[in-house]
Amino acid sequence: MSANKKYYYLKLKDNFFDSEELIILQNMQDGYLYSDILFKMYLRSLKNEGKLMFNDIIPYTPEVLAQIVRHNVGVIEKAIDLFSKLGLIQVMDDGAIYMMHIQNYIGHSSSEADRQREYQTKIKESGGTLISCKKTNRITTPEKEKEKEKEKEKEKEKEKEKEKDSKHKYGEYKHVLLTDKEHEKLTSKFGSSTIEWITKMDEGIELKGYVYKSHYLAILTWHRKEIEANPPIKLNLYSDNP
Repeated sequence: MSANKKYYYLKLKDNFFDSEELIILQNMQDGYLYSDILFKMYLRSLKNEGKLMFNDIIPYTPEVLAQIVRHNVGVIEKAIDLFSKLGLIQVMDDGAIYMMHIQNYIGHSSSEADRQREYQTKIKESGGTLISCKKTNRITTPEKEKEKEKEKEKEKEKEKEKEKDSKHKYGEYKHVLLTDKEHEKLTSKFGSSTIEWITKMDEGIELKGYVYKSHYLAILTWHRKEIEANPPIKLNLYSDNP
């Protein structure tokens, strides 16, 4: 074996999987499948310092990548699009794919900062036009979407509660103010007589200027006082006389 043979390897930090891009990627549906593809692309690009293009001539199309990383073409196409949006790769119009950040992971160099600058310069000098690398700030995971849906449901419930607690106008003159809950309670208590109590309150406000903080409690109080003033007559059905 030749002593001059070069070996290429990735040098990853212990917080590699804590990066925002990897967290977003692996939380997506088939996220671990995409991360497998990403690592295989990293490794495949090492010999060319992060550039994926066979002999600088043949581009790694989705069909070619599908054979190399052993995943179907549809998955590869989705992965390429996702990697571009996350800023993990840059795809040039000549088909070359540049693995971004890889200069931080190559196993040996005199200066990682210098190598990173050289890599960026190499991309600029490649003569290609950058395509398929638009970033989006609206990439979301299924978990985030579920959280958003839950928040929307909570907001809807709050709106419903507000509607229930808001007062509606009743009576011919629209002076009686009751919430839906209060009206339901009056209807449950008085049945068909509810409209009579509302009318009595409505006309009292119109003619005499009654002022109450709660029309609901006022109606209940009127009803209670009326019963006290006119208690129901109890009939004695039993007699002491034989």
